[in-house]
Amino acid sequence: MAKRFRPRGGDGERLSSLPVHALLGVISIPGRVSRSPWALIARRVAYAVGILLLVAVIVYLNRDGYSADLTVVDALYYSAVTLSTTGYGDITPVSQGARLVNTVVVTPLRILFLAVLVGTTLSVLTDESRRSWQIKRWRQRVKNHTIVVGYGTKGRSAVAALLADGVSPERIVVIDTDPAALERARSAGLVAVRGSGTRAEVLKIAGVGEARSVVVAPNTDDTAVLVTLSVRELAPRALITASVRELENRHLLKQSGADSVIVSAETAGRMLGLATVTPSVVEMMEDLLSPGEGFSVAERSILDEEVGANPRTLADIVLGVVRSGELYRIDSPEADSVEPGDRLLYVKRVESEDALP
Repeated sequence: MAKRFRPRGGDGERLSSLPVHALLGVISIPGRVSRSPWALIARRVAYAVGILLLVAVIVYLNRDGYSADLTVVDALYYSAVTLSTTGYGDITPVSQGARLVNTVVVTPLRILFLAVLVGTTLSVLTDESRRSWQIKRWRQRVKNHTIVVGYGTKGRSAVAALLADGVSPERIVVIDTDPAALERARSAGLVAVRGSGTRAEVLKIAGVGEARSVVVAPNTDDTAVLVTLSVRELAPRALITASVRELENRHLLKQSGADSVIVSAETAGRMLGLATVTPSVVEMMEDLLSPGEGFSVAERSILDEEVGANPRTLADIVLGVVRSGELYRIDSPEADSVEPGDRLLYVKRVESEDALP
């Protein structure tokens, strides 16, 4: 099944073999926002043109001190060949005043003119080299991170929950095809990868083989299935959490390799139904699900003194016990006592200092 549905990436199939500098338009590392090279070049060219016009005005105002009767065009021509150090010699300053102006004014402007042009090239190359080095360093170090495929409403909510749970932004990688979504991710301090999560090479660029978990949150269910298939093939041990709109597609995600599947349409429908009957229940549910506010559902390791105790008697409000990767609800026989290595799923009070960004 995985082979049959595997998406083909076209040119993207060669992404992982490309040199680092060729990935500048694919991977965005958070940091200082740099200007576009074209904007930088345009600004430097404007400076150069300004210097050229300034020298042309100076030369034209002092036109009587030159070897020829200068027109405006001659002044522009002389300024261009002088600032560029071409110096054909057909127009030269002959008076003392003209030579003094060339020495004191034109020569420093010539140096500035050349510095502007050379500086543009160096600035662009330096910026690209810095970004290439950042990407290379990130690819060497990325490990045990979380990949979020799709940075729409669901993807952003998932990232907000991760950040509220203490996950560092540097440990989150966003994959999306929308430039606006990628820019929002980068502004939030996340590493952004441009491309489709259905393409194996894009997932490899995001380091899926070293990822701890993958959140699949695209806009359509069929895309979610394809992404899950690709992720499971490339990362057999990664924890995959996927979202689907319709309940009837849930089993497809499970068959594709998803560990957890969230049905967004069904969940929203239940909340709407509860809101019409018991609004206070919905308010409490939103409180539990909203990161950084009031109460939240969290997981923690048990303490040494808690081993053997009934989780109902603990100070925390325990909802379940996680044992060997499986969750047992508080009312199940397996959760009657806490064993070494268990983890507790409980209601955590979010203090005011925890809610700070």
